[in-house]
Amino acid sequence: MSSKQQSDTEQSEKNLAPFDYTLSVIGGKWKMKIMYQLANNEILRYGDLKRKIPKITHKMLSSQLSELELSGVLRRDEYPQIPPKVEYSLTPRGKTLMPILEEMCKWGVSNQ
Repeated sequence: MSSKQQSDTEQSEKNLAPFDYTLSVIGGKWKMKIMYQLANNEILRYGDLKRKIPKITHKMLSSQLSELELSGVLRRDEYPQIPPKVEYSLTPRGKTLMPILEEMCKWGVSNQ
C-alpha cells in the first residue's frame, strides 16, 4: 500500500470514529424508540415506556435504559418510597439528538 493510500485509509477511519460513536449511542432496534417516547412525553415511568413500546421485552427495556443512562442521553430519577418510583427523561445531551431522529422520521415518510 502506498503512503498516500495508507494516509487516505487513516483519514477515513478517523472520520468514521464520530459516526461509530453516534451509532453506539443511538443504534439498535429500541434506543431510538425509547428516546422518541421520552421526547414526546418528557417524563415517563418504566411501566409507561413498556406500554408505549409493547413489543420490547422487560429485559431489553431495562438494558437499553441502562445503556442510554450510561451514555448520558437519559436521566433516571429514583424516589425512595413504597412502591419504588422511577422516572426517566432525556438529558440536555439527549435532546441534542432529537433533530437527527426527526430527520430520520422525515426521510422515512418521504421514502416509504
